[in-house]
Formats: sequence, C-alpha cells, structure tokens
Amino acid sequence: MRNAGCPTIYLDGSYISGKPKPGDFDACWDPTGVDPTKLDPVFLDFTNGRASQKAAFKGEFFPSSMTCADVGRTFVEFFQQDRFTGNQKGIISILLQTDPLLTEKVQP
Repeated sequence: MRNAGCPTIYLDGSYISGKPKPGDFDACWDPTGVDPTKLDPVFLDFTNGRASQKAAFKGEFFPSSMTCADVGRTFVEFFQQDRFTGNQKGIISILLQTDPLLTEKVQP
C-alpha cells in the first residue's frame, strides 16, 4: 500500500477491540494519490467474499471512499459506527507516508 502511494490505512474489527484473541481485522485505505499499477491486485479483489484478501492477510481491505452497500455509507464512516448500538466509535489510523516504523523498513 505504501509503495503504491496510499497515505492512510484505517483499522477496525476485533483486532482493535478488547478481545484477548482477536479473530481478524477489517481495514480501509485512502485511495487518494494511489498508483493502481503499483497496488497489489488482491486489494481490489472483492470476489468470493474477499477470500483472496483473507488468505493473503487474514483480514479484509476496502477503499475508504467505497460505499458499503449494506448501510449506504463509505467504509471509513461505517467502521466508525458500532454495529450493535449504532453509537459512534473510534478506529485506528496509520499514516503510511510518515510513520517512522514504516519509512525505515520499506524500500522504494
């Protein structure tokens, strides 16, 4: 994602919950400035229940501006709403272009 120019990824799911053993994660990514030729095609494969994403990463990735058909809101908006109560909740945002842990490990 970072090498394709993605500026930010947002994390949701049991990975950021209080569960002692999270089962998975859900993520959405900001497509602003992303070069699709440098993006792994798995990030755009939503077929078969996103099976290829789950197999590759143990989680699912959606463009943040993509509308979640079930609720009629973008994924970044959908992730910020508790599915049981409807209340607003927080998610984790990772700035890929400035995170010092990522900038030293990723080769351009």
